[in-house]
Amino acid sequence: MASPTSPIQPGQSSAPIDPACVRRTFARPQRLQDSQFMRREVAQRMHERLQLVRLAPQDVLDAGCGEGADLPLLQSSYPAARLLGLDAAPAMLALAQSRQLGAMSSVNRLLSKWLPQAVLPGRQGAPLLVAGDFAQLPLAANAVDLVWSSLALHWHPQPDQVFAEWRRVLRTDGLLMFSCFGPDTFKELRSAFAEMDAAPHSLPFVDMHDFGDMLVQAGFATPVMDMETITVTYDTAEKLLADVRAWGGNPLATRRRGLCGARGWRRMLAALEQFRRADGKLGLSFEIIYGHAFRPAQRTTASGEAIIRFDLGKK
Repeated sequence: MASPTSPIQPGQSSAPIDPACVRRTFARPQRLQDSQFMRREVAQRMHERLQLVRLAPQDVLDAGCGEGADLPLLQSSYPAARLLGLDAAPAMLALAQSRQLGAMSSVNRLLSKWLPQAVLPGRQGAPLLVAGDFAQLPLAANAVDLVWSSLALHWHPQPDQVFAEWRRVLRTDGLLMFSCFGPDTFKELRSAFAEMDAAPHSLPFVDMHDFGDMLVQAGFATPVMDMETITVTYDTAEKLLADVRAWGGNPLATRRRGLCGARGWRRMLAALEQFRRADGKLGLSFEIIYGHAFRPAQRTTASGEAIIRFDLGKK
């Protein structure tokens, strides 16, 4: 297994993530609601970065759309674009569709109140929702102009394959913008659990420099990576641990399967209490990685011959 500080080689898993465990976790959306505050905060910060890029996409993919909360944000920025929301969890997509229908019903009721004789809009312009795997997208090559993915990539064991697939579906000069957790996420929790046993209790999140290397290897141009740390504070260890579970818990195939002993659990809680701040709160760190890159024009033919473009000025 790669450690958080070891470079990840092409084709190597970032961590022994159990995809079935991830699917089971996201099959119960109600368990994840307490984590929505961070998802919305990160999505808003991504959106602010996106506004700095001049882009007029015709087709937009939200990879890992979950319950579809980012789709209205993207639609507001690009009202003429066609939107596709993709997620591996059918239950999350069902929730997204339910909320989408509810929002449209509210609009219809408002329009019928003020314009009772008007022809009310249908669902033609609504985002399309599809179940699928990041690394095996049900899309043709050169299908979209923007791939957006917020706090979803760290759930996939082979991000290098995901980047290659995202590049495949992007058109020339199309933009990839994503965010995910970095290695310092949950560092307090990892330290505390180390006092209990040697088993892994959270993902060994990938370093942003490794992501930059993967983007270059996948064929993206001029990737830009940056990160920030967000600290969330809690009054009790119980609420902190509940929120960690709401983030998806521990999907590692190497995770501990049996119950923790009472003595070991007390050691873990005592170690966690050592992270009490001066204000009496427990802090939990989230390292947020942001990345964006463009798909460049093709430089070689399918047979490997170089493509040379001449800019012939007018005489």
